[in-house]
Amino acid sequence: MCGITGKIFFDKARKVDPTVLKNMSDTIRHRGPDDEGFYIDDNVGLGFRRLSIIDLVTGHQPLANEDETIWIVFNGEIYNYKELQENLIRQGHIFRTKSDTETIVHLYEQYGTDCLQYLRGMFGFAIWDGRKKRLFCARDRFGIKPLYYYVDNEKLVFGSEIKTILKAGNIDRALSYDALDSYMAYGYITSDLSIYKNIKKLQPAHYLLFSFDGKPSLDIKRYWEIQFEPDFSKTENEWTEELEACLSETVRLHMISDVPLGAFLSGGIDSSSVVAMMARNSSRPIKTFSIGFKEQKFNELKYAREIAAKYHCEHHEQIVEPESVSLLPKLVNAYDEPYADSSAIPTYYVSKMARENVTVALSGDGGDELFAGYNSYASYKRVNSSPLNFKSPFFNKLIWGNIHKMIPQRARGKNMSYYLSQDPRYVNAGPTFWRRKDRERYMLNNHPPIDYANASELFKERILKKGSKNDFITNLQYLDLQTYMVDDVLTKVDRASMLNSLEVRVPLLDHKFAELSFRIPSNLKFKDKERKYIFKRSMRPYLPESILTHPKQGFGVPISLWFKDNLKSYVNDTFNSNDCLLYHYLDKKFVRRTVSNNEKSGSARWDLSEKIWALLFFNEWLNQNK
Repeated sequence: MCGITGKIFFDKARKVDPTVLKNMSDTIRHRGPDDEGFYIDDNVGLGFRRLSIIDLVTGHQPLANEDETIWIVFNGEIYNYKELQENLIRQGHIFRTKSDTETIVHLYEQYGTDCLQYLRGMFGFAIWDGRKKRLFCARDRFGIKPLYYYVDNEKLVFGSEIKTILKAGNIDRALSYDALDSYMAYGYITSDLSIYKNIKKLQPAHYLLFSFDGKPSLDIKRYWEIQFEPDFSKTENEWTEELEACLSETVRLHMISDVPLGAFLSGGIDSSSVVAMMARNSSRPIKTFSIGFKEQKFNELKYAREIAAKYHCEHHEQIVEPESVSLLPKLVNAYDEPYADSSAIPTYYVSKMARENVTVALSGDGGDELFAGYNSYASYKRVNSSPLNFKSPFFNKLIWGNIHKMIPQRARGKNMSYYLSQDPRYVNAGPTFWRRKDRERYMLNNHPPIDYANASELFKERILKKGSKNDFITNLQYLDLQTYMVDDVLTKVDRASMLNSLEVRVPLLDHKFAELSFRIPSNLKFKDKERKYIFKRSMRPYLPESILTHPKQGFGVPISLWFKDNLKSYVNDTFNSNDCLLYHYLDKKFVRRTVSNNEKSGSARWDLSEKIWALLFFNEWLNQNK
């Protein structure tokens, strides 16, 4: 795993400053503490930081083809690179290293941008093609690895993180209020937006082509799309056997490494399944890492211990305390922009603990999206039976509960994606923060009008309508795969792990395994009110019944308790300060009322702690970016 960066001036007579390029690269040293490298050819500069995983001796980057007309900087892992190398050698390509990076260079030589169709892995890379005078950048299918870019009238800059772009010099730092609106709606920033108006994310399964042989031109295209095509011809037993075999194979591929390797183990079904398959494919004990809390409601350590004992793992644990909130400034610096998922705290600590023992860890992320595992799916599935929508929570509960069952089937809506997109509860899904009317009311009027046609609600609505040919549960999966998973879950893990120079691999999001899951009918994923039905059945020979049946907890943090006890004064001191920068953007009374209402609330239903964490994070981000 590595960090990449680059800068290209449109004026061919303008040279890239090596000092600037090194400063850009140094800002992401945590992504690659083992080595650095640079390629500069007048107006083109590529920078690289390396975390050595595969081919420890000859895997230095930037790396070129035989005649050094094509150069690459690459962040990620290609799990089928050996097979690809063999095919390329048969076609006459000459390899100077044993790295997966060089495989991409020769694939590009052979197939151009179609090389992406052959890659099985996670990646963010940039290729400079000196013959065609163009830059080719790409991001993996699910967005496991990040890639940002910036374009103005004189240059293009790219990097693994926003901070490296900001070091490029003469970067417009105007805030994106569409991005801020997205943050206030969901707790993360959606789509191709970043907190800076002119810094964009290259979205998953997209590539960027930039050419300035003549007039500069930028072209961004999607190279892969999720295709839910259910196959009803197979039996449950056949799906179970195929899932088991495919998961074993993808986990085996994800275990390729020249350095020590382990796994995150939460005690949930997904991470437990990954550990079980690792044990199946290894002759050595698996190193596992778990985080817990003193507050038992949030603690799953007993389940992690059960799996670790079953597979004779070398198990490591750590308890996270309320004082961990002191990590906030470090997290803000790592994420580069407002990010409100408080589970970044335990993710940081489990990554730190793992890095003290291994360089690579496998995680179970992606299982809930692929197999309909979120608790919310049960609630939203009731929408499938009724087109009626009411804004009143009371009527929502009443209508979505039982009364709708009396409506004749012929009178019910056919396009459930449309109704879902109109339901304010799911349009604001993920962590539910502030509704549009609240954001319009409490965001101060010292910014340009937000273009709601391209902002939060309609972004998700467009995704739902695009997937409307599918059934209801599939549309929920499609939405989560395109939004919450990439912009919250995968972002969280990437930044927290790379802050500790740890590579995290995600075998459930191997696209071959994911494509298999897309062919399984949704009624086998959510069957008789049981979520992840077919996945659980396929893993039943490997997991104890307690793992398969205990209620889903997620990776929650007890900040709801911390903010009312240990951290109460910390919260009040922050928001009672007259120097609080948050009040340049949000109404002071609104913020303080949020804190006060949370202290008064006595039930989880009115818990506002996640909103308070979102405000704390944004305020600290403002302090660091004055």
